[in-house]
Amino acid sequence: MSAELDALSAQVHANSGVVDSAIALIGGLADQIRALADDPVAIRALADELQQKDAALAAAVAANTPAPPPPAP
Repeated sequence: MSAELDALSAQVHANSGVVDSAIALIGGLADQIRALADDPVAIRALADELQQKDAALAAAVAANTPAPPPPAP
């Protein structure tokens, strides 16, 4: 059981790092939007970058989400 607990602890630690990175990304994007408020071209580029990151994050979540069990007959 110790090996399973160690593996689970390692996964929780890794996920915490990913969550912290996502929080930093979102906060950074908000700051960039405020700084670029008067530059529509830069805002559009930032929106495109956000859309790409959104797609990458969604793909990563989908790839790492186990399929639900089939319904009971």
